[in-house]
Amino acid sequence: MAKSKSEWIDWLKALLVAFALAFIIRMFFFAPIVVDGPSMLPTLQDKDQMIVNKFIYQIREPERFDIVVFHASTQRDFIKRVIGLPGEHVAYENNVLYINGEAVEEPFITKQTGIYQQHTNDFVLENLPGSYERIPEGYVLVLGDNRKNSTDSRMLGVVSMDEIVGKTNLIYWPVDRMQIVGE
Repeated sequence: MAKSKSEWIDWLKALLVAFALAFIIRMFFFAPIVVDGPSMLPTLQDKDQMIVNKFIYQIREPERFDIVVFHASTQRDFIKRVIGLPGEHVAYENNVLYINGEAVEEPFITKQTGIYQQHTNDFVLENLPGSYERIPEGYVLVLGDNRKNSTDSRMLGVVSMDEIVGKTNLIYWPVDRMQIVGE
């Protein structure tokens, strides 16, 4: 009987350690997220399930074209692509991205064809919410890949890095879409 009780205690300890590790990993390192809506089509599809790397931006800053998850409100997280970085001026003219006056190719847009071929309406940073001449330190400008149907920095303004949950690029479900996405 004593051996049986000892085995139960060992199993309970193992389960507690497993739950504690799972909690720590989920809270501080990785978390699942489900894509909600068409704003990142065709790169990400509605209901794609992804893993968010929550610690990457503790060791480095976001980079242009990273796909990030951020708190758009207290109830909602959005998934968008980083387009502009702190200190930069961003503009779109004739469907071309300009960073500090230099044309920048968007490989994920130029690969799109057919119904996914995107047109980005012309804008300059100064005309977006906040009316900034340059993206302030600690902020990024984000856009959805589906420029015709995306609530992004064009409506929300620049996004504080404090609101960024992390970077995401691994689709794990559905199985037929399992892949690492990026550019």
